[in-house]
Amino acid sequence: MSEAIAYAGEPGAFAEDALLSYFGAAAPSLSVTSFGDVRAAVLDGRAIYGVLPIENLINGTVRETLDLLRDGALEIVGEVVVPVSLVLAALPGVTLEQVERVYSHAQALAQAEEYLRSRPWALLTTYNTAGAGAMIRERGERDAAAVLSPRAAAIHGLTPLTGPIEGVQGNRTRFWIVQRAGGPARHAEAGPARTTLLVGLRNEPGTLLAALAVIAKAGVNISKLESRPNRVGEWEYIFWLDLDGAADSPEILGVMQGLADVTLERRILGSYPRGEAL
Repeated sequence: MSEAIAYAGEPGAFAEDALLSYFGAAAPSLSVTSFGDVRAAVLDGRAIYGVLPIENLINGTVRETLDLLRDGALEIVGEVVVPVSLVLAALPGVTLEQVERVYSHAQALAQAEEYLRSRPWALLTTYNTAGAGAMIRERGERDAAAVLSPRAAAIHGLTPLTGPIEGVQGNRTRFWIVQRAGGPARHAEAGPARTTLLVGLRNEPGTLLAALAVIAKAGVNISKLESRPNRVGEWEYIFWLDLDGAADSPEILGVMQGLADVTLERRILGSYPRGEAL
């Protein structure tokens, strides 16, 4: 099996920032096109770990990542929080007045929407922020710009036309580190832990309340709660919960035992040290 770590995007992508922060500059990386390709690379052995975004401070949950982990083939073994700074950048010598089109990932365009809507630019989505910069360079587009990080702009030979344009100061994205389920455990790190659960409930009054009551009775904090269609029953949902605590703690063990009586499905998708903002 390869020792590479897979991430989606071109060099300079925020996912690569997460990889470098978590594993270090010497870690071997594998750049792939999409989040689904990250999953595939881990499962087919081209990578030992994958890096997937799960939540942005402005745009919220990256639901595609939740769906990719639904079947339990991957487990979460870590997380890292990466600051997000966005600039508008173009080929050297291009001015703001020459720009007609702006490319970036949909999430980045949304995070910079207030600034981008101040001019009559055509906003076009690409699969990745850094990939937008690479595309402009490769095509030699002198009437286009990309929304990307300053590091990505430098890597791909673009010149920033603006300072930071993200809509919220302190913007950041949380990434999960994933591996094939049942793989070798990473060395335990000190610090507070988080456990991510998937819970399936009957589509009946009070079922969610009953599950939440089990968690509250155990004295466990829920730091995140998200619902997704279960893809089986019509208008039925599964719930994702981030709980503060390690999976082997008495509190979380008690939660799992209590949920057995009020859920159709319950599964731990990972227990890992909580990432701190860089």
